[in-house]
Amino acid sequence: MAIATVGVVGLGNMGLGMAATLARKGFAVLGHDISEARRPAAEDAGIRFLSLAEVLNGADALVFSLPYARDVEAVVTAPGGLLTRLDREVVVIDTSTSDPVTTRRLAARLAEAGHGLLDAPVSGGPSGAAEGTLTVMIGGDEAHLNAARPVIEAISARAVHVGPSGAGNIAKLVNNLLVAAHLITTGEAMRLSEAAGLPAEDALKVVNAATGRSAISEVMMPRWILPGTFDSGFAAGLMRKDVRLALELAEATGSELPLSAHVARIWDETRARITDADDFTRMADHRKDNPDA
Repeated sequence: MAIATVGVVGLGNMGLGMAATLARKGFAVLGHDISEARRPAAEDAGIRFLSLAEVLNGADALVFSLPYARDVEAVVTAPGGLLTRLDREVVVIDTSTSDPVTTRRLAARLAEAGHGLLDAPVSGGPSGAAEGTLTVMIGGDEAHLNAARPVIEAISARAVHVGPSGAGNIAKLVNNLLVAAHLITTGEAMRLSEAAGLPAEDALKVVNAATGRSAISEVMMPRWILPGTFDSGFAAGLMRKDVRLALELAEATGSELPLSAHVARIWDETRARITDADDFTRMADHRKDNPDA
């Protein structure tokens, strides 16, 4: 069935960018957020700001961009919403970073109601959402992916179907566990470089041409960390949540991850300096006036 109208639930930094991209690419977009303060920006981007029930019942496909698994479950099971909708099959593209157990349970409930759920967490930040250049890692049925492909292609530059339901969230947790560690190690390496007399800017020229490079050194350092703006749009609290989910997955699978456990402790112990509301790139702050440097 063709998709002409897309509903976006969650119009934060990521959701609003994706909704605006979808509107710009020709979809009729319905949007909902628990904060009425998001209405002006949504309407300026050509998005109809409606109630949750109106979005769930009026869209041909749905995109969720929500902070926690409990928020995704609340929307999926909302009274008078998807579980009672009978007019057509609706595929939910859940770009939230959630846990695979919740995803699989909700996918089964939606399937019983005649709908589909793709766990489709994204990488690329608010700029990627606004530009339609996200990377999407997808778990779910091939048939649901094919049905939702026009929407996914509109918001992404690359989409990888990594496996069945839950696989997308596993891939995202693995990715973000690495990012959490890389922020710490890259910040420490730049701190060492400057303490030894080599400016971080010059050290990065070598790192990014050699084998120590990462997205942290190549993108985040020059864009947000070296200038001291720390405005990537991703909160430290969300990274702490993703690290926690990754460690919970490790425990559930019997995986021993001693270094990752230490990374989790560092993220937890820095709350006084880097609050949950702060930008997550502050973890790589290497400057001398950083109290932890």
